[in-house]
Amino acid sequence: MQLYTLPGSPNSRKAVAVIRHLGLTVDIRALDFARWETRAPAFLALNRNGMVPVLVDGDFVLWESNAICAYLADKAGDASLYPRELKIRADVNRWLYWEQAHFNRAFGTLIFESIIKPKFGMGHPSQGLVDFCLEETGVRARVLDAHLAGRDTLVGDAVTIADYAMVCLESYRGATAFDWTPFANVNRYFDAIRNTDAWVKAAPPETAVAVPDLIPA
Repeated sequence: MQLYTLPGSPNSRKAVAVIRHLGLTVDIRALDFARWETRAPAFLALNRNGMVPVLVDGDFVLWESNAICAYLADKAGDASLYPRELKIRADVNRWLYWEQAHFNRAFGTLIFESIIKPKFGMGHPSQGLVDFCLEETGVRARVLDAHLAGRDTLVGDAVTIADYAMVCLESYRGATAFDWTPFANVNRYFDAIRNTDAWVKAAPPETAVAVPDLIPA
């Protein structure tokens, strides 16, 4: 299997963390954002969206980070990282969907507008959108904080793929105007998952720069 990534991509890190957690042998191919390799014809033939990560398993090509994480866990036969019991798996899926549709979509858009756009010369931040995302991130953070009261993980007592997905933007906590101080449970949870062995091993090189894939893919 091959996994195409960008070294500074939070969505790529999700998939790499799952690979490290499972101990899978995967050829991780880091693309060069500065050379626009995600826009090269060969890569666009794999994913017309021009986004990472992309997994290639023989003649099967899969994009969308959370789908890749689920596929890797199932392929490895790991029933703890992605449980097979119907209701537990539905609960994991619920948090995977919520992460992308609500929590990290709001926080990711805030990061994109306030940090990534200016950094990459993509225009001025939209203050209206920044203000909306500050409010929306607060709404979603309250939901997550309440859920995590007395809990160490999102579902059950062990880390699942939902946890690696949820924390993918946690390194930006101090980089935006959003105040995380009121969300003690979220901060505790982020700190715990970010220090797991697999997440640490999935860290990009120190020289890697953030890339504008922050509206989750």
